[in-house]
Amino acid sequence: MRLRPLDKSDWYSVSKIYSQGIATGIATFETECPTWEQWNSKYLLHSRLVAVLNGTVIGFAALAAVSKRAVYNGVAEVSVYVSEAFKGKHVGERLLKHLIRESEANGIWTLQANIFSENNASINLHLKCGFRIVGARERIGKLKGRWYDNQLLERRSEVIK
Repeated sequence: MRLRPLDKSDWYSVSKIYSQGIATGIATFETECPTWEQWNSKYLLHSRLVAVLNGTVIGFAALAAVSKRAVYNGVAEVSVYVSEAFKGKHVGERLLKHLIRESEANGIWTLQANIFSENNASINLHLKCGFRIVGARERIGKLKGRWYDNQLLERRSEVIK
């Protein structure tokens, strides 16, 4: 497996993996996969990665700004998604660790993740990669008629101070 920057030509594969996440009901509050244009406008232009195995994209990671205010330019929200066929094979861990390095190379001092409380695999992955739980957001969103809680995790850079 190798990691490389994500670009527009990866969108078909990335959108399929994202759609798998939507289908779980505990990865995102999105109910439909966005278009490339919608997705591209949401995420920072740097720190976009894909994991590729034998020419096939099997996971991706990207950062989104948490605010347009200048004071928060060094704070970003993490997204990591892995193809169902490759869950449990450390793809997410490799992506997240590389994303952390990329974020620091681009001046990001705080990474945050909002994770469904039921998504234990994602919470554990982030904890393993140096994030800490800073709180719970109760009934933060409603999906298909059900309220969900999110765990708010963050990781402060030890490089950018």
